[in-house]
Amino acid sequence: MFAKSDMPSWVATILSWSWVAAAARIALVSAFLIGGIQKALDFPGAVAEQAHFGLQPAWLWATAAIIVELGGSALVILGRWVWLGAGGLGVLTAVAMLTANDFWAKAGHDRFLAVNAFFEHLGLIAGLVLVTILSLRSQSA
Repeated sequence: MFAKSDMPSWVATILSWSWVAAAARIALVSAFLIGGIQKALDFPGAVAEQAHFGLQPAWLWATAAIIVELGGSALVILGRWVWLGAGGLGVLTAVAMLTANDFWAKAGHDRFLAVNAFFEHLGLIAGLVLVTILSLRSQSA
């Protein structure tokens, strides 16, 4: 981590704008918001998606995904119970990356795509951990 003095003042100024943190939280959970809305609007499709990845009962997994994606996103955006919202989204992402991106069971181009998606999901989980840490620090200040 860089000391504050290592950061150009213009960068520190931009990062201090209150709307930047809010926009970053929205961007962080945007895929979950879109996914939750799409699943809610097409519940049979959401159930089929869960069944495709072997998650049974599929209707229960689809319902849980919608609740976690929309509820967890709302908590992160609002900055309330961020640990719960980000934690739920992180667990959901871990389940998704282990079921949908099983690169160890693939070969060739499919393996290449699955490896990339797996580690993108891992990075997203790390972002959720970081937003939780920042939330904790802002509560302590």
